[in-house]
Amino acid sequence: MMLRNPHHVDDDPEMVRELIREFPWAIIVSTHDGSMVASHYPVLLDEDSDDLAVVTHVGRPDDKYHGFDGSEVLLIIQGRHGYISPSWYEPGTSPAPTWNFSVVHAYGVPEIVDPEDNFRVLTRLVAHFEQHVDDPMYLDPEKGRPLSRGTVGLRIPITRFQTQIKMSLDKDPVSRQNVIDHLRQPGRYQDPALADDMERARARRGE
Repeated sequence: MMLRNPHHVDDDPEMVRELIREFPWAIIVSTHDGSMVASHYPVLLDEDSDDLAVVTHVGRPDDKYHGFDGSEVLLIIQGRHGYISPSWYEPGTSPAPTWNFSVVHAYGVPEIVDPEDNFRVLTRLVAHFEQHVDDPMYLDPEKGRPLSRGTVGLRIPITRFQTQIKMSLDKDPVSRQNVIDHLRQPGRYQDPALADDMERARARRGE
């Protein structure tokens, strides 16, 4: 269970979809034979489904370590994050440094897909990332099938989730704007993309 500050909760499923689309990399956590197991893999939304679900794969023998016996797994999607100095707040408001971040904890029971569906998912995963390079190397059907046999394809319907969108929304408006301005300035903690995330979070709250 994620401990959440009410200021940072956003339980809109569309927020989860947006985060997965922008940061398609997940930690898959399960408990098997009394031990916790964690793996790191790319994920994509199942865009053919009306319900919230992702498709992914694990390499063998990760499937044996996880078990995937019909038990629920935790899927952690970490968005953009960065350090926030208290020197950026209005004087006298808070002496505590912090970290702004976006994260989703999603839960579901993995469904193991058949080898043909797994190959289609792998083909889609490769195409999704390769399309952005100068000379993309898409997954060749002839050469790719032997590679796919070293993986196990998964579809994970997300039956529940928790988000934490911590973007200084618990601070006063002047301090929030100061943080945004400092993130846009040159320096060790410059992060204009995180400043953009803060502005989007503020807009979602109608502020």
